[in-house]
Amino acid sequence: MGVEIERKFLLRNNDWRSLADAGTRFRQGYLCEAGPGSVRIRIEGEQANINIKSATLNMSRLEYEYPVPLEDAQHMLDHVCIKPLIEKTRFHIHHQGKLWEVDVFSGDNAGLIVAEVELLHVDEVIELPQWVGEEVTEDKRYYNVCLVNHPYKDW
Repeated sequence: MGVEIERKFLLRNNDWRSLADAGTRFRQGYLCEAGPGSVRIRIEGEQANINIKSATLNMSRLEYEYPVPLEDAQHMLDHVCIKPLIEKTRFHIHHQGKLWEVDVFSGDNAGLIVAEVELLHVDEVIELPQWVGEEVTEDKRYYNVCLVNHPYKDW
């Protein structure tokens, strides 16, 4: 059983950009997002996965992820998934022994930028980079599963 423990933040400024890698394009859609969990299809660069997460929208959630053929994932995104799809570029930044992921959204969520960091346990103390701003871990609007039905452009 997988458990994901992560915190989400808005960004204070663009200083993170000089520290980031080149980024990877993501395209993802949800097959279902109601009930006890969500099921999504995600293409990350040239890799595709199906991901199941528990419906709790907080720091700690159950998570399962398995590879699927890229062609099948593309077909499901185009023909089976709930629209709009989530489109973003993910950048990686190493800071104080932690891997930070900065998601720059496009499409219906253009203008939204969120940083995430995974933790080993819910009480883990981390040093926040100076470019990290307000924490939004507990604000469900910032979860990808919620951005499908309430995209950033409509806020």
